[in-house]
Amino acid sequence: MQRSAQLFKSESFLQNNLHLLVNRYAENFFAPYHSHDFIEYCYVAEGRGFHHMDQAVIPVRKGMLFVIPVGVSHVFRPATSHPEQDRLIVYNCLFDDYMVDRLSVLLQEKSPIIEHLQSLGSSGSAYFSVSDWDGSIEILMLNLHREMSVPGIGSVTMLQTLLSQLIVTVYRQLYADQDRSTIEASDFAQVILFMEQKLSEGITLAHLAQISRWSSRHLQRMFLKHTGQSFGSYLQHLRIQKSCERLRTSDLKISMIAESVGYRDIDTFNSVFKKIVGEPPMAYRKRHRT
Repeated sequence: MQRSAQLFKSESFLQNNLHLLVNRYAENFFAPYHSHDFIEYCYVAEGRGFHHMDQAVIPVRKGMLFVIPVGVSHVFRPATSHPEQDRLIVYNCLFDDYMVDRLSVLLQEKSPIIEHLQSLGSSGSAYFSVSDWDGSIEILMLNLHREMSVPGIGSVTMLQTLLSQLIVTVYRQLYADQDRSTIEASDFAQVILFMEQKLSEGITLAHLAQISRWSSRHLQRMFLKHTGQSFGSYLQHLRIQKSCERLRTSDLKISMIAESVGYRDIDTFNSVFKKIVGEPPMAYRKRHRT
């Protein structure tokens, strides 16, 4: 069921000529589920908890930054009802379309960054998150908060400059994450190809981790992400899939086919084959060769 969300309006939060607010907030269970008519950058600085966004609940930890467009409903919650044990601290940077117009002077590359900001300022855009891999986002957030809290000579210029740096840094990180994901998917495809080529051998997750230079834990996550199965389940189904192809297209003995896909024990092969395919290898061959 769709939850109702309270609307936060810019005139209640951006009560200055800057049309900008940067705060540090200890999340709790009292803040309402809400949307707003301004753009918000939320940086998780301490602790752990959950970010409720539309129909999703996302576990959060230090170093995660969320960009919340106009109209997207969300709220942070701590991981425990005893926040003093593990406080969830979030830095929030709020600004509206008036500030976007000001930033267009500083941001010379009006396309695509300004277009990106303008899309965030219109209803219908989706939220996104990036990871602060090198700590640069945290430094910018802390400097923004410090300059907002203790303004000095040239604070307006400094705040606009820091906000521009934050926007560009996050935008770069967004596409760096996408590029990293593309490269990772390509590398994982090579792992799958290796498995297909070495199917008759004793393939282990540890061996794949060694050749891919990923940890076994990360590799297991990759299998779940790209195949929807664990490593063991995917390997088993791959072996049976290849054995089906050879049963249909060759006259090899079933024992030889079993061995060619990595099964040394024919009884085990027959049992796994029937469990996955629904019939014994011989029956499968006869049905597909008639």
